[in-house]
Amino acid sequence: MIELIVKALLAYLLGSVVGSLLIGKLRGVDIRTLGSGNAGATNMLRTQGKAAALAVFAIDLGKGWVATALLAPAVIPGVPAADIGLRAWLAPVCGLAVILGHVYPLWYGLRGGKGVATFVGAVLGINPALLPVIILVWLLVVILSGFVGLASIVSAGAVAAAIAASASTRTAPLLAFGALAALLIVYTHRGNIARMCAGSEPRAQRLWLLGLRRGRS
Repeated sequence: MIELIVKALLAYLLGSVVGSLLIGKLRGVDIRTLGSGNAGATNMLRTQGKAAALAVFAIDLGKGWVATALLAPAVIPGVPAADIGLRAWLAPVCGLAVILGHVYPLWYGLRGGKGVATFVGAVLGINPALLPVIILVWLLVVILSGFVGLASIVSAGAVAAAIAASASTRTAPLLAFGALAALLIVYTHRGNIARMCAGSEPRAQRLWLLGLRRGRS
């Protein structure tokens, strides 16, 4: 149990290193005061350009992978190893903790991003076979709807569904990770959901296939 708690805390602290806020500080800006106000790669792209957005995405995805692929199985000197039954929870708990750290970062007044890139990194570290599910579903939803937020929500739900449907991943720890992570992604996108319902949510015009077709008709 001690190992689980210690690693969850370390994963949370790692998650609190938010890429957009770190890169923004180096550039002398607070991304939360620009554009949509979201501390994520998409807002960084809109306000600071491709290079900054790519750096942010790499940092946020990377910490999700580090938490689940490296931190979870690591041996920490002085920390007693968890029982066999609890070891299966290490990667899922670290995955949830690193996402929570991104959303509620200790270093930035608990005001972080929406956790999508970090979620992708955590999934990559837990089970790389789930990555195509995220990519394909995300692209499909963006192309059909134009809504990046909706694509993120649906792709997170698709991961949870894929875990539940696969006999190889249908275990309590992974099911808990999939369900809780999907719910967290929905919660962090509650503003997007409200704007979509109100008809004021912006669309990704370059990727919105239906929008392009309507524009040509």
